[in-house]
Amino acid sequence: MSRAGLLSLLVAFGVFSPATAADTWVLEAGKLYSAPDVPAINDAVVLIRDGKIVAAGPRNIVQIPKGARISECSGGVVTAGFQNSHVHFVEAAWNDAAHAPAAGLTRQLEAMLTRYGFTTVFDTNSDITNTVALRERIEKGEIRGPRILTAGIALYPPDGIPFYLRDMPPEVLAKIQRQPKNAAEAREDVRQNLASGADATKLFLHTSPDMKTQRFMSIEVARAAAEETHSRGKLVLAHPTSLDGVRGALAAGVDILVHTTLGERQPWDAGVIAEMKAKHMSVIPTFKLWPYELRKVDVPPEVVDKLVGATLQELRSFSEAGGQVLFGTDVGYMHEYDPSDEYHFMAQAGLSHMQILASLTTAPAERWDESARRGRVAPGLDADLVVLTDDPARDVRNFASVRCAFRTGKPVFTASPQ
Repeated sequence: MSRAGLLSLLVAFGVFSPATAADTWVLEAGKLYSAPDVPAINDAVVLIRDGKIVAAGPRNIVQIPKGARISECSGGVVTAGFQNSHVHFVEAAWNDAAHAPAAGLTRQLEAMLTRYGFTTVFDTNSDITNTVALRERIEKGEIRGPRILTAGIALYPPDGIPFYLRDMPPEVLAKIQRQPKNAAEAREDVRQNLASGADATKLFLHTSPDMKTQRFMSIEVARAAAEETHSRGKLVLAHPTSLDGVRGALAAGVDILVHTTLGERQPWDAGVIAEMKAKHMSVIPTFKLWPYELRKVDVPPEVVDKLVGATLQELRSFSEAGGQVLFGTDVGYMHEYDPSDEYHFMAQAGLSHMQILASLTTAPAERWDESARRGRVAPGLDADLVVLTDDPARDVRNFASVRCAFRTGKPVFTASPQ
């Protein structure tokens, strides 16, 4: 291709932009991961205007408007903004989010989410009224934080509230209990939840209310909830607990499993994984949660390693079969906010740094049908961006070493100078 032809192509893809200095700012990148399926670019620049990316590419090719403002966050490793697809807003810090001081909520959002580059998060179970109030204040600009999607209030089997939720604040626990006994009740619960502002439905398919008793949501109830949700163009998430729960999710038409399964006597077999792949089911592994929970009941370290290792194999098999992996940590229920260990576990399960990047960016954008809006550093997409201090290619835990994060071009986190 001639140089003229190349330049025409670059203009078409936004590498050259007619943006003016007055309304454009520049983020310089020592290394740019524009997407997990394309090679990284060294010494790159990203141009942002009105919350959108207008150009991204090598410094010696992108035309920077004269006098454009250079971001103070320049110089690191730049990627698209991250999504944590499994969080909860159930800690006491979120109480009365409609009226609590904005400064405190912003600090809590930073401590839990934005300081780790999460510009979009998916809340998988909380008091829907409170979470929607928090989301509305963020969208109005009163609070600095990530974009929030929520499953609102989950559905449980009758008498099936899990034992590990019983230590939650009573006022929260009282608001998150929906236990439909039949298909009609399940459909009504879904309608009410979505009408309240939820973006999906979450089902607890297999629970243990007292560590001795097992409860299962019937396939009839689970399928009715899934059908009602899908009829409204929304996704269905499920907490499976066990291989039987995974099979129930497949039978019901669930879209996303929010955990791997711990303590299985047998691994996820090839038939189950093939069916998961055929039905386009995604998996959020939440590896970090397992040692966190096992430590609570004083499980010996060698047993913890064995149990967690089995869940790593579940994800390895699923990923090698081509299944879609979404990043998520269960943070909010889990009080350890730093996701570094999750990245390390994912690498132990065989995922490369580019596959982990996909789980944070392109995969959730695709799963939520938002690839035209986010997930890549490309012209026309929202300027949701993360600046890392070091390269995840050297150590995947560097995904947690965030210098700055931007949501639609506005800073939601800037690290303090060292």
